[in-house]
Parts: sequence; C-alpha cells; structure tokens
Amino acid sequence: MPSTPHPTDAHALILDAIDRGTYGPGDRLVESELADRFSMSRTPIREALQRLETQSLLTRDGRSLVVASLDHDQMAELYAVRTELEALAASLAAKHAAPEEVRVLRAMVEEDRALLDDAQALSRANRRFHAQIHRASHNRYLVQQLGMVHRSMALMATTSLAVPGRGENALEEHARIVDAIAAGDGAAAADALRAHLSTAFEVRLREEAERLG
Repeated sequence: MPSTPHPTDAHALILDAIDRGTYGPGDRLVESELADRFSMSRTPIREALQRLETQSLLTRDGRSLVVASLDHDQMAELYAVRTELEALAASLAAKHAAPEEVRVLRAMVEEDRALLDDAQALSRANRRFHAQIHRASHNRYLVQQLGMVHRSMALMATTSLAVPGRGENALEEHARIVDAIAAGDGAAAADALRAHLSTAFEVRLREEAERLG
C-alpha cells in the first residue's frame, strides 16, 4: 500500500490525488486551486506540475495542464511492460517471500471478497495486493520500476473491475498467484500473473470496442 505523502511534497500529493482518482484523465489542474487544497504556496505546486508534465502524467490543453489519458497503443504498450515486470516480481516472490508475507497476501484475497459490490474500493485493494507482491520480490529496483508503471495505470479513466463478474474472477486469479508463490514455484507464479493481466487487458479492450462502437 502506498505510503502517505509528506505534507510538504507537492509532487507526491498531486500524484497521490491522481492515483486515488481525485483527478482523472482530462481534468484540469489549476495552480491556485491546488495551492488551496494542499495549503502551500504556488511555487512548489508550479514546480510539481512541471515535473509531472515532464513525466507525461500531465499534458497541455492550450495554456492549461490536464491529467493525461492513454490511447489504444499506449495502453497496449503499458500492459506489455507491466505484464513482464509483474511476472518477474511474482517469480521472485516465490523464491524470497517470507511466510508472513505469503499469509498477508492470502488474507488480502479473502478480505477483498467483501468489496465485490464496490468497484472503486476493489480497485484500491487490487493495487495494494499487487504492491504487496512487488515488495515480496525483495528487489528494490524492480519495485521502483513497477511504481512508475502503476502511476501510469492511473491514467486509465475506468477500472476493469467495474465490469460485471470481473471482480470475482480477478480474486480467483489472485488466489492462484498466491498459491504458486506459497508453493515456491516461480514459473507457475509468473504464468498465473501473466494470465491474470492478459484477462484484465482483454476486458479493457472489450470495453474500448463497445465504447467506440
């Protein structure tokens, strides 16, 4: 689960607001409004917005900065990278996770079943679950790279977990990933993670096709 941003870190505060869905793709970010929201001067806000634009999390719309959105190709590229990095994390977790970490993962799966009627809460829980796998890999460089990938995931306007039936299926997929990690089977854990994200990507593609008609 992401740590709470330091109250004086404008970049982290804005990033956290995007990650939590306070600001979604296409939303305009205004210096003065952000300064009021976070009770800080406009200078660190301005510097944070410039940094977020450099990181391609914000884009220009005339003179305004708005939260970026992902087109079809960007989404496909993101899933390709995410899938391989997450599969590596699962494989490493199978080798290095402590028994306590495995128990936490298993408990997350069971506790998340109570959230099946709340897609947004389930989406947040899903991020916590994946972040726990990242940490269980015990590879700080991989965790950093996956952090960047998951920040970009926030640029998708909807969660695939909102599709009827997807939440329950996703939790079953999570359970299979945990079983493989608990068994110390790195190859099976990686395969289960790849299958999980392949299904999630397919759900998003179906959503996109229906939206575009």
